[in-house]
This record gives sequence, structure tokens and C-alpha cells, in this order.
Amino acid sequence: MRLILLGPPGAGKGTQAQRLMAAYDIVQLSTGDMLRAAVAAGTEVGLLAKAVMEAGELVSDDIVVGIISDRVDEDDCKNGFILDGFPRTLAQAEALEGMLARKNLSLDSVIEMQVDDGLLIDRVAGRYTCGNCGAGYHDENLKPKVDGICDNCGRSEFTRRADDNAETFGARLQAYHEQTAPLLPFYREKGNLQTVDGMADIDEVTKAMRTLLGAG
Repeated sequence: MRLILLGPPGAGKGTQAQRLMAAYDIVQLSTGDMLRAAVAAGTEVGLLAKAVMEAGELVSDDIVVGIISDRVDEDDCKNGFILDGFPRTLAQAEALEGMLARKNLSLDSVIEMQVDDGLLIDRVAGRYTCGNCGAGYHDENLKPKVDGICDNCGRSEFTRRADDNAETFGARLQAYHEQTAPLLPFYREKGNLQTVDGMADIDEVTKAMRTLLGAG
């Protein structure tokens, strides 16, 4: 099962991706993680990325798609994957479609998490993660079972993103609407866009997604 989750920052994509990974035995592919791994491994495309970054330039879409292409060929992607942080633009979406087509693969579903912009700031301002394993929590909506202790790894070191504040969040939200929201009609036209109410209870969102994917 090959999936993309779309929605503005703070919609809860990371939380739902973790649940879908466990439910369908698929992996989450973060472009940032893949880029760092390719550079560290010294792959052909990783070396290209390293040279670009060392020159102080942005890694091109072609290089990122090349890194994704190499990654999806690995054994742990045989059951499928969830793409995290890619695509963000129409050009990236088109490049991704072409790469998958060359492998005789396609996306099974693109799920949009619909949310109210006005309510997102509260959600974003309250979120934090385990500094050890990366598990996500929220001051109101998703607290650890034991206060101050990560449910996943039992550690007590937590962190908050520096950009989870009203000013920077507003800029990120604007960038989403200008650059990424146009992906919605792109995937709708291809017939694989589905939507869920991202403002519902976390468990209800998970249930809705699993129903869309054929496992209620």
C-alpha cells in the first residue's frame, strides 16, 4: 500500500502515519531522513546531494526523487510506504508520478486531512515529542499515560519545535496553501484523492482512514 497524507502543518499527519504503519506493516519515508541516509551511505545520488548542499544550494527535485527511487527499491518497502514531506509542489507530484510509473508502481491513495485553519494554532502550540524515540504528544489532546514518561520508550526527555508558535506557524500555513494545496485538484483528477475530517478525535480519524483503505 503506497500512500500520501496531505494537510496543513499541525493537521496530525505524523500521528496518523505512525498508526497506519503499524496497521499495514508499511514504512514511513521522510525526505529529510532519506537525504541524510543517502549522503552518509555515499550512494551515487547521495554524493550529488552532498555536493549541492556543500555549495550552499537547495537540493533539486530531481535529486530528491532519485533518493526516493532508491529507497522504495529496498526490501522494507515491499509492502508499501507512506511519503512524509513529499510532494509539496505540483512539479514534485508530477516527478513522483513519473518515477513510480517507470517502476510499474502507483499510489493507492492520497488522503487529505481537512482541518480548520483557525483551530490549528492551538493544536500546534501544544504539541511536543519524545527526545529519544520521536513519539508525538500534545498538552491537551494526546498526553502520555504517565505524566512525563513516554509511552513508547519510557524516557522522560521531551522537546518542542522552535517554529511551533503563532508567527512562524502562520508563515508555514500560508506556504501550504500557496504551494501544496494545489496538489488536491491534481490528485482528485487522477481519482485517488480521499478526505477525512482531521479535526475529529484522533482515534476517529484513524478509524476513518482505515475504512477508506478497506480495513475498518
